[in-house]
Amino acid sequence: MVRYGKLPWVWVSILVIMIDQYTKYLTVKYLPFQQLVDVIPGYFGWLHTYNYGAAWSFLADHSGWQKWLFAGIAFIVSIVLVVWLTRLKGTKVTWLAIGLALILGGALGNLYDRVVLGYVVDFICAHWQTNYYFPSFNLADSAISVGAAMLIIDMLFFAKKREKSD
Repeated sequence: MVRYGKLPWVWVSILVIMIDQYTKYLTVKYLPFQQLVDVIPGYFGWLHTYNYGAAWSFLADHSGWQKWLFAGIAFIVSIVLVVWLTRLKGTKVTWLAIGLALILGGALGNLYDRVVLGYVVDFICAHWQTNYYFPSFNLADSAISVGAAMLIIDMLFFAKKREKSD
């Protein structure tokens, strides 16, 4: 018998990838490169940038080997997440399954950019007045962050309850 676990939640991953890639397409097509377009002046805007490294441009200034390192990590993490989803069972793991699916979609959205383009397209810029700019990010990064937060919340509040009821 084939066991799928919570693999059907991969539709969330597919939705994340589609929306992420579409917003990156719009960014490249319509936003001027490296020019802030204020949406909420002093707090939030669009900033079309390319990230050759990982989070906050970590290792971006290296010769290009980091592209394959981060692509490999994303690929391995994606396989682990798919296996994890297939092994989930029961009705009380929906929160966890959605968190894993968000991380998977974000990882694959950025993996596509990294492998096909050689960099990740970022465009969301949070800033406070003009003194501090949070590094630009994209919807895949947001999905990864929300999914990771969901995993942490699951570990802190739901995992022990599930173990007791099983």
